[in-house]
Amino acid sequence: MVEMLAVTMAAFLLGGILKGAIGAGTPVVVIPLMSIYFDVPYAVAVFVLPGLLSNIWQGWQFRASLRDRPFLIRLALGSAIGAAVGTVILASAPTEALSIVVGLLALLYIVFRLAKPDWQLSLGLARRTVLPVGLTAGVLQGAAGISAPVSITFLHAMNLGRERFIATISVLFAAMSTVQVPLLGALGVLDGQRLLISLAALVPLFAGMPIGAWLVTRVGPKLFDRLIMVLLAVIAVRLIGGAL
Repeated sequence: MVEMLAVTMAAFLLGGILKGAIGAGTPVVVIPLMSIYFDVPYAVAVFVLPGLLSNIWQGWQFRASLRDRPFLIRLALGSAIGAAVGTVILASAPTEALSIVVGLLALLYIVFRLAKPDWQLSLGLARRTVLPVGLTAGVLQGAAGISAPVSITFLHAMNLGRERFIATISVLFAAMSTVQVPLLGALGVLDGQRLLISLAALVPLFAGMPIGAWLVTRVGPKLFDRLIMVLLAVIAVRLIGGAL
């Protein structure tokens, strides 16, 4: 139990540092790191409540940057439906398969970020594709806890600017988490013990966010981003290797 708490708190501290630095990416660190020591359903269940509350907080903090309401509604609707489908998959899929999926998603995120750092998406195309993108992101988040290869890549490519990006992605993750919380409880994935650990994880998550905001001003966003990529690569390889 002590080891479980220590690993969980360390994962959320790192996730909070990343979220404070770039406004997103917390599950990309938390889910793979926790999945090394526990299974993916445990990691997703413990993450969902801190994910919901931190994104509500950031969404409110940057609410003035929430624009294009029809776009936001379609994004939230698609991601919520996808999260419901993904959560059902999470509760029934083999844990080894889920671990491999989490590792591959982390590697996919790294490869795309390195290969297409300046890729941009026109606003018109983004509006036409937002519903299926939200749906796909929701399925990935619900089933494996990581939607970054779709969600972060899609919104980053829109070149929204930091505050609007944070506000928009907060709506996306809050919509997914709102659906996940009751479904995970109903399916027995989020039990009493995991709920208590999830509440405790709020402390390191919110403690890490100001550290990340400070750290990125010292080392620069590009170097910080590369350090996170290296960390993710190590975690992903270990996760896949352990499941095979």
